[in-house]
Amino acid sequence: MAATAAPVFCSDDALAYRRSRTRFAPGEGLVLDEAYRLAHLPLVAPDHPAVIPAKVGRYYARGRHPRVVSLVLPVPQASLAAAPAHAELERELRVAPFAHKIAWDVAARRAGRLHATLCGSLAVGPAAEPALTPAQRTALAGFGPVTVELRGLFSGNVNLGRLYLRVYPECRDGVDRLADIQRIMGRPPSGLYVVGLHALTDDLDRREAASLAALIESWWDRPILRLTLDALWLLWATDDQVLDGGVLERVPLTGTADRD
Repeated sequence: MAATAAPVFCSDDALAYRRSRTRFAPGEGLVLDEAYRLAHLPLVAPDHPAVIPAKVGRYYARGRHPRVVSLVLPVPQASLAAAPAHAELERELRVAPFAHKIAWDVAARRAGRLHATLCGSLAVGPAAEPALTPAQRTALAGFGPVTVELRGLFSGNVNLGRLYLRVYPECRDGVDRLADIQRIMGRPPSGLYVVGLHALTDDLDRREAASLAALIESWWDRPILRLTLDALWLLWATDDQVLDGGVLERVPLTGTADRD
């Protein structure tokens, strides 16, 4: 019997990570941006003077928002915790100069809901329900398992203050498999699939920012965990950290859906 070919993952050239990363200026610190101070800082450091409690035209109120339902790629916490590379990354973060500015307690609270968003805000409002059509459900059920590789560490150019792992999807016949799922859902391919890992509670001074930049660089090409997933989640939340939220429905990529 022929051996199964190892998966080929999308390269940085095919994805959006490099052009979307934080640009650290030499000799300067990292300032939490407005988006982060509105949506995340109220959740991780509610008494911080830089918290933006609310803003006209935005639906956040001290980090909370109306219920939204999104289609996401789940990351099993047990698998991540068992990965030696992840344990090594966590050790390096805990001894970094900015370790005291990481909301470790928040990371522990959301450990069971780690994910990368594929299609955000499918439904919004108090009675938000899944917005998958029968045709979309049929297409996803026949899609087949998805293999991805997590790499890290990552900080983007929006929501400065969040630290992520990057998801590299399998490239099959030259096509990003996660982009195919976005197309099924009527969404444009994003090339950006990030797993929220940690949140900062304050700006970083120049030494702390340099340390973070060095960590990101040293971990850029290092695999953290490889996963083959046979289902996605419909995840509901009333905040962007998903501290108040949960799995509304498991959406299989083979078989039929399971509602909670």
